[in-house]
Amino acid sequence: MSDTVKILASDVNVFYDTKQALHDINIDIMDRQVTAFIGPSGCGKSTFLRCFNRMNDVIPSCRVDGHIMMGDENINDQALDPVFLRARVGMVFQKPNPFPKSIFENVAYGPRIHGLVTNKSEAEDIVVDSLKRSGLWNEVHDRLHDPATGLSGGQQQRLCIARAIAVQPEVLLMDEPCSALDPIATSIIEELINDLKDRFTIIIVTHSMQQAARVSQKTAYFHLGHLIEYGETKDVFTRPADPQTEAYISGKIG
Repeated sequence: MSDTVKILASDVNVFYDTKQALHDINIDIMDRQVTAFIGPSGCGKSTFLRCFNRMNDVIPSCRVDGHIMMGDENINDQALDPVFLRARVGMVFQKPNPFPKSIFENVAYGPRIHGLVTNKSEAEDIVVDSLKRSGLWNEVHDRLHDPATGLSGGQQQRLCIARAIAVQPEVLLMDEPCSALDPIATSIIEELINDLKDRFTIIIVTHSMQQAARVSQKTAYFHLGHLIEYGETKDVFTRPADPQTEAYISGKIG
């Protein structure tokens, strides 16, 4: 487990028109660890997650202030190409969203458009490696050219993870990746997250405190756009430092 800081966010504020969604967020995201964002609906955790790959840029009314440093680059710098950033910071959404293409083409698409492959053999190598890393290879190796939409929900989500890691990102964002899945598929995704953290920095937004406790090393608790508490997951859940965190974890608020 790394003790190196991967992302340093300082004084991050987010506005939708005149409404402020996040207030002065300061946080260090550790390299090759899983960091969980928890809190009630509407608390700002998904809004903050989308700051890391500039997905908020596509919302015309949204403005992000502050610094989010990845290495020596401020990813909020308008000179930074968001397409390049999103190759470094992959994202898996709440609902599986495979492209209406074959299983193979779903995974090969990103490496091709980012110039990571120059021939079919290289594409095949990346597809096989990504499907193995996402735990899907054994289930689909004999039907790579079938439509991805024919997969089950859990398989589709693992395909989306394979697609995200195929471009060799540094960071993987997951916005409630299991909320549309059954308990068995959820368990498979959680095991996968545990395996992937050895290669990637992972940030997961989850409504499930049990899931945060199972998969993460660090947990951040948000409430009404404020970061209330951030620390080692076991400490946040067993001896929270802030009464608001304790009230949420014990079910008094939610």
